[in-house]
Amino acid sequence: MTVERFASVWDAIADTPQEAASMRIRADLMTALQGWIEAKGCTQSEAANLFGVTQPRVSDLTRGRISLFSTDALLDMATAAGLRPKLTIHLAAKRATPRAPAKRERKDVAKAA
Repeated sequence: MTVERFASVWDAIADTPQEAASMRIRADLMTALQGWIEAKGCTQSEAANLFGVTQPRVSDLTRGRISLFSTDALLDMATAAGLRPKLTIHLAAKRATPRAPAKRERKDVAKAA
């Protein structure tokens, strides 16, 4: 039995390195926003008003529902909170067993007659 090791949980659950990177960034933004809400002692409604979203959206944020948020949406909320997110780029380490890139499905488009 071969045991596959990953650098992070995101690498383990993502289908592609690109998806893992996106989830990692979104998770960092979500964690920062959750910490900000807690540090300020805001209610979800107060945070929602400041972020320009609904209270259920803040609930999704605090529950860590990462699949419901885009990077752009999280950046907008972080900026509204007065946070200044910064992206740091590192050269990726080579993987012992690289994954094949995800195949994109081609959708045939019917030509109009």
